[in-house]
Amino acid sequence: MAKTASDGLSQEEREAVKQRAKELRDQAKAGKSREAGTAQVLEAIGKLDGTDRQIAEGLHKVVSAAAPGLVPKTYYGFPAYANANGKVVVFTQPASKFKTRYATIQFDESAHLDDGDFWPTGFAVLRWTPAIEKKITELVAAAVA
Repeated sequence: MAKTASDGLSQEEREAVKQRAKELRDQAKAGKSREAGTAQVLEAIGKLDGTDRQIAEGLHKVVSAAAPGLVPKTYYGFPAYANANGKVVVFTQPASKFKTRYATIQFDESAHLDDGDFWPTGFAVLRWTPAIEKKITELVAAAVA
């Protein structure tokens, strides 16, 4: 009997888990090296095409300028940026990774975006524009404040 996605992880999810295990091994070897992390992120971005690549490049540019203290790393193969404790603050999930309609920019719980009892932490992005760059810059700056 063939295993279906509803019986467990899809092929894409299994690949993401394998990717994450490899990342953790690589990151343990490299420590919290900014250079190693930047190389991993740029390699991950280089594997992307079209809008996914534009969004990842845009996020990389924004984080580099607005939150230079964050350390680039990959997170399940996604370009991500972590605080001094190694906790991911923000990452992008390309649409192509799980064959979704849109890419997302996600802020993890270590981001300081709290706003009362309810606030967004994930944003669907169809394309990178100056208006989106401005909004993401504001969010990244707030996330590390």
